[in-house]
Amino acid sequence: MDLESSHSPRQTLLQFLPRIHTTPMGVERIKRNLHLQEKDVETYCKEKIASQNCEITRQGKNYYCRIDDIIITVNAFSFTIITAHINKQI
Repeated sequence: MDLESSHSPRQTLLQFLPRIHTTPMGVERIKRNLHLQEKDVETYCKEKIASQNCEITRQGKNYYCRIDDIIITVNAFSFTIITAHINKQI
């Protein structure tokens, strides 16, 4: 039995919050997409994901974390933050 069958996507992703990370290229992509000056993009994203207001869903191999006007995409297997972008549908 995998974790998704007994936990919600939110519960599962929050359980693995300490493992969430990104790559140097991911940091630059996220800064560019979100117009951030933050030095610690990884912590910024983790805080957004952990927020009570964050809506977390899973589609295939990715988690999608929607909060405020952004969407953070996290790979469900490696827990790598792939990208984050401004949600244009708001």
